[in-house]
Amino acid sequence: MRFTSEQRLDGGVLERAFTLGEIPGILWTPEAAAAPAPLILLGHPGGLERMYPRLAGRARGCVAQGFAATTLELPGSGQRPRDADAEQARADLRRALAAGEKPADEVVDRLVLPLVDRAVPEWRAVLDALLTLPGIGGPVGLAGGLIAIGVRLAVVEPRIAAAVLFAGSYVPRVMLDEARQVTIPLHVLLQWDDEGNDRQLALDLFDAFGSKEKSLHVNMGGHTGVPPYEGDNANRFLARHLT
Repeated sequence: MRFTSEQRLDGGVLERAFTLGEIPGILWTPEAAAAPAPLILLGHPGGLERMYPRLAGRARGCVAQGFAATTLELPGSGQRPRDADAEQARADLRRALAAGEKPADEVVDRLVLPLVDRAVPEWRAVLDALLTLPGIGGPVGLAGGLIAIGVRLAVVEPRIAAAVLFAGSYVPRVMLDEARQVTIPLHVLLQWDDEGNDRQLALDLFDAFGSKEKSLHVNMGGHTGVPPYEGDNANRFLARHLT
């Protein structure tokens, strides 16, 4: 890991850009902390430059709770090399949605499964690196991003103690078996009228989670209509389980 820049944001937040090998990322930490801060992995669906305003806002909320927060650029997004197979699968999915059709399972599999296979080891590698830094400690929480990546991380990464998941992206049906292996506390958000999501599959996924503590927060509206207060609810959930 190599830090490439740093700046101080309002609210006592230190922001540092880094690269992990060839993977860009950002770390936000409290400027002054009496003890090592729990770490939140901030998931997102696209490149860092495009998502930065929203990510920085979410990171400020994390730091206000006494957490550190980090994010990575997903494989095939932002400045990272494109994958021809993923681009074709994404085009097939968009074509189906534009025609008012439900995307075929094989299209979702081609798009999502290779991304999960690539992204999850990268997240685990950044955890290895960041948890050695002074001022950062466990436990670790996960918040947002592609829910399929969150499911896999919740299964394979024992350092993650709780997760806030957004049921706003397609999940391969084969991952329902993985969802049954998830046991950490979950706080799941679902937009009832999400135009780019399969509502029934999202409900099936929630039902499959093996966690004893899981809550589903449903709001009316489309993909980008999540009420602002849900961010406060998510932060309180993470604070309850990580501090």
